[in-house]
Amino acid sequence: MRKLALSDEILLSIEKPARYIGGEVNSVMKKKDEVAIRFAICFPDVLEIGMSHLGIQILYDMFNRRDDVWCERVYSPWVDLDKLMRERKIPLFALESQDPIREFDFLGITLQYELCYTNVLQVLDLSGIPLLARERGDDCPLVIGGGPCAYNPEPLAAFFDLFYIGEGETVYDSLFDLYLCCRKDGYSRQDFLRRAAQIPGIYVPSLYEAAYNEDGTIASFAPIGPDIPAVIEKQVQMDMTAAPYPEAPVVPFIKVTQDRVVLEIQRGCIRGCRFCQAGMIYRPLRERSLECLKGYAKKMLASTGHEEISLSSLSSSDYSELPGIVNYLIDEFQDEKINISLPSLRIDAFSLDVMSKVQDVRKSSLTFAPEAGSQRLRDVINKGLTEEVILRGADEAFHGGWNKVKLYFMLGLPTETEEDRKEIAHLAEKIAEKYYEIPKDQRNGKCQITVSTSFFVPKPFTPLQWAKMFDPGDYLGFAKTVNHEIKAMLNQKSIRYNWHHADVTLLEGVFARGDRRISAVILEAYRLGALYDAWTECWDYDRWLQAFENTGIDMDFYTKRERGLDEILPWDFIHIGVSKEFLKKEWQKAHEETVTPNCREKCSGCGAAGYHGGICTMRRA
Repeated sequence: MRKLALSDEILLSIEKPARYIGGEVNSVMKKKDEVAIRFAICFPDVLEIGMSHLGIQILYDMFNRRDDVWCERVYSPWVDLDKLMRERKIPLFALESQDPIREFDFLGITLQYELCYTNVLQVLDLSGIPLLARERGDDCPLVIGGGPCAYNPEPLAAFFDLFYIGEGETVYDSLFDLYLCCRKDGYSRQDFLRRAAQIPGIYVPSLYEAAYNEDGTIASFAPIGPDIPAVIEKQVQMDMTAAPYPEAPVVPFIKVTQDRVVLEIQRGCIRGCRFCQAGMIYRPLRERSLECLKGYAKKMLASTGHEEISLSSLSSSDYSELPGIVNYLIDEFQDEKINISLPSLRIDAFSLDVMSKVQDVRKSSLTFAPEAGSQRLRDVINKGLTEEVILRGADEAFHGGWNKVKLYFMLGLPTETEEDRKEIAHLAEKIAEKYYEIPKDQRNGKCQITVSTSFFVPKPFTPLQWAKMFDPGDYLGFAKTVNHEIKAMLNQKSIRYNWHHADVTLLEGVFARGDRRISAVILEAYRLGALYDAWTECWDYDRWLQAFENTGIDMDFYTKRERGLDEILPWDFIHIGVSKEFLKKEWQKAHEETVTPNCREKCSGCGAAGYHGGICTMRRA
C-alpha cells in the first residue's frame, strides 16, 4: 500500500487537500520495478485547471499503454502548500505513486499559457531539480516542454533540456526507445540530447546559439554542429480517427474547471483569423469519423459517470458531421439526462435549434465573438463575420427564448481607431434593439448583454506577429472610450461592460514574442517572489518591473516595437507548415482590409497542404 507524501496534519491544514492525494477513478497504477521509464507529466497550475486539459489526458493514456512506461501526474502546489513544502523541505511528488519527481526519468511540462512560466520554475525548484538546464547532471530527470507556448520556446530555453514541437501522438515512442538504448549503452545526458535532437520535432536549445545586432534584434540563430537540424519540423497527427484517445479518463475527487467528458471532434481550423495562433499552428483541419466519436462517447460516459459531454474543437460548426454526432448524443442518452455542451459554435439556425434541445434557454447565455466592433476592423483581422450575420443570429436567438448574450472583443488591434472602439458599443446597442423589437408579452424577461474586451497580444506564427503593442495607460484609455460610449447608449441598462488588466497583457506579449534573453527576467521575477501570475490574487506587476530593471532588459523593445518583415524572429527556426511568406501576405492584406476566404471556400496556399491530408486533401478531391 502506497504512503501519502503529505501527513494528515498537513492535509488538514491546507486548502483542498484532495488536490494532492491521487488515487482517483481511472488513474493508472503500476509497479515501479516493472517499468523501464518513469514519466511525470505536469500542468504548471492547480489540479482543477490541469485536470481540465485534454492534451495531458491524451498523453497520460497513450504513455501508459506502453508496458515499459509509467506516466504519473503532477501539478503546481497552491501557495499554502508551497510555503509548507519549502519550510519542511518536502520534495514535490507525483500523484499516483507519491514518489518525489526527482526520482523520475522525464519531467514533461505542458505550456498552455504564458503566465504560467514562473510556475514552471516552482515545479523544478520544489522537485530539487536545478532551474538552469546547464547545471543538471546525469542524475536529474530530463525536462521536456510541449504545448502551444512551445512554438516559441526561447523565453524558457535556459530551463528546459528539450522541447517537443507539435502534436504528442507522433514521435514520443521514438524518443522513449532512444532513451532506453542510450541508457543501456551507458551514454551520458549530453549524448542522449544530441541524438534526441535528430528526431523530427525535438528541439534541444543548448545545441543552438543566437547572436544579436547592436539594436538588439537577432543577427543569427544556428545549430552548433552539422549533425543538428537547422529547422525543427512541427509534428502532426494526420489520421485523427486512428489516433489514441482516452476511453477511461481520470475522474478527479474535486470539482474541476471542466467537470465533464471531452470529445475532440476535430483538430485545426479553416477560418484563418489573423490574430489566432491556434488557427495557424494546428493546420490543416482534420476530423474524427462519426462512428469513432460515437464509440468514444459511449465508453467515456460509462467509464467516468460524468453527466455532461462537451464537443471540443476550435470551430465546432465547421465539423462536417456535426448534425450526426449531436443527434446521436441527444437520442442515445436522453433517458440518462446527459447534458451536451457545444462550445465554439457559430450562431446560426442549426446551432440555435440544437442548443434549444440541450440547454435550458432561461438559464443559459449565448456567446458571440465579433472580436472587433466595426466591419472594417473585422475585415482587417479576417474574422469573416458580418454585422448582418451577427444581428440575424441574435434575432433568431431572442425569438427562440434566449435573453442573455455575451460579446467578446479585442482592443489594441493593428490599424484600430477611436471610431472602431466606439463601434463596440454601437453593435451591443443594435443587438439590444433586436430584443426590444419583440412584443413585450413574448419576451423572456429582461435583456442582458455582457460586453467583454481583452487587449490584443501579437502571437508567433500569426499574420499579426509583427504588430506593436501599447502602454498600459493607452490600453485603459481604449477601454474608457468603450465604457463611455456604452453609457451613452439608449439601452445602456441592458449592457454590462468588463475589460482585462492592461499590465498582464504586456507581460503576456513579452513572453509570446521574446527571445532567450527573457529567461533571465523570468528567473529574476521568480526569485523576487512571482508565482501564479495568471491568478489575480497573486499578480504583482511591480515584481516584474523590478525584474526587468535588475536584469537591464528593456520591456518596450519586446512590446512597443513593430517588427520589420525581414527581421529574424525568435521562432523562425520552427516550421509549422504555414509559410512565413503566406503570413507576410496576410499581414499586408490586413492593412489593405482584404478578406481571405476560409479553407473550404478556396485554398489560400498557406503551405499546410504539404502534410497531404485533412481539409487540403478534401479540397483537391
